[in-house]
Amino acid sequence: MDKQSVTLENSLSSDKWKILIVDDESTIHSISKKILQEMIFQNKSLAFIDTFSEEATKRVLDSEADIAVILLDIVMEKDNSGLNIIKYIRDELKNKFIRIIVRTGQPEEVPERYILINYDVNDYRLKSELSPDRLFASVFAALRSYQELVVLDQKQKGLEKIIQSTTKLFKVQSFKAFISEVLLELSSHLQRDLDTLNFIPSGWEASKKDGSFIIEAAMGEFEADLDKDIAQILPPQTLEKILEVVQSKSHAWIEDAFVLFFEGFLGIQNLLYLKTEKHRIDWDKDLFGIFCSTVSLAYDNFYLSEEINSTQKEIIFTLGEIAESRSHETGFHVKRVAEYTKLLALELGLSEEEADMVSIASTMHDVGKLAVPDAILNKPGKLSLEEFEVIKTHTTVGYNMLKKSKGKVIKLAAIIAYQHHEKYNGKGYPQGLSGSAIHLYARIVAIADVFDALSSKRVYKEAWDLSEIVALLKVERGEHFDPLLTDIFLRHMDKVEKIMNLYQD
Repeated sequence: MDKQSVTLENSLSSDKWKILIVDDESTIHSISKKILQEMIFQNKSLAFIDTFSEEATKRVLDSEADIAVILLDIVMEKDNSGLNIIKYIRDELKNKFIRIIVRTGQPEEVPERYILINYDVNDYRLKSELSPDRLFASVFAALRSYQELVVLDQKQKGLEKIIQSTTKLFKVQSFKAFISEVLLELSSHLQRDLDTLNFIPSGWEASKKDGSFIIEAAMGEFEADLDKDIAQILPPQTLEKILEVVQSKSHAWIEDAFVLFFEGFLGIQNLLYLKTEKHRIDWDKDLFGIFCSTVSLAYDNFYLSEEINSTQKEIIFTLGEIAESRSHETGFHVKRVAEYTKLLALELGLSEEEADMVSIASTMHDVGKLAVPDAILNKPGKLSLEEFEVIKTHTTVGYNMLKKSKGKVIKLAAIIAYQHHEKYNGKGYPQGLSGSAIHLYARIVAIADVFDALSSKRVYKEAWDLSEIVALLKVERGEHFDPLLTDIFLRHMDKVEKIMNLYQD
């Protein structure tokens, strides 16, 4: 939050309106304050600041940025002192909010028409005509104008923040990151000076399932409550108040927290619970309504995307299973390879999202086998050179099947299908790539695929003992397999064995 927006908020929330009186005659100051001292506008009285010169006025303007109205004399120590102050306010300070009422006793020096045309002022009055009623009316109208400008500016900034919030909400990929962003944005709308508070949200999001609200994402002090029914973690009195919010389909402050209920177009009912530093009960209801609608739409978008992604994953996985089933291998080969791939990717340091993506793509590494004849694919004995050449084509066939897709995961699957039989020493197929020229994802899947092939019974061989496979991996380190990835895989054999046992054929 910038300095100007903070001071403008302070101007509206303070108990007095600041009026700057600028004149080189002390009697003008006394008379003005006497006329205006009883004025009340929007239940707030006036606070007066007096200056008698151009330089003194500029110093006050520098330090008091939330002045509402300035009563300005033009001719002071210099004939153009007041005009210089106007330029300073509008051009240098870029203050478009302060209302400027020009008062002069020398209209021949500063004609009204000239001032109104050439300077950004809000009123022009002769000192001789400023009766108590006219001065009162001018200041009252100026305060009303000032207030409207500040409120309009706050709404504009609020709308800009909502637009920024929308962009952030629609960019995040994981549900936890999404909820974290929602809670942060919500707290920024409910609390003043959020940037200076260094606020870390503590709260949860719950969705209604089978009649209960189950916590789907949590942070701060509620992280241990993930997947719990809110009835398990809330005192009965608090729970009762929250259910009242659900009934009213609205929002409310409950003790030291803010609770928001909304139901999206998909019919999913959601609760947001946010612990707050302090209450801000004077939010703009229209802007808050826009924010809530944005969050609801973002929720729908996220759930819809999740459903689409889930469907895509299921289709991809099923396609991989179909390819493996033709070679009399169970679908668990696909599952195990995917799990080994994800484990290796995570231990390498890839993000959860990237590791998940590589894992899904790995399930189609042998999709090209759909084009290999059954007689060759399921031959119990050793393949002839001609038959092996046919088997090798599954890498190119798989690549050609998948490469035209615009989907990110399937594009990666095409690369994995093409390169997972390349060897680190350059003696693999189909291109004879070596080292880092082989895509990282293909190097990861190569280890996962070979490990599972050796540890599983196939039509042409029995399963190897784990010790034999470990010995082979050590021998092939830097030959068949990427040495760094091999070391990582071997360091985590305990986790590899758990996957083996969990998805036994």
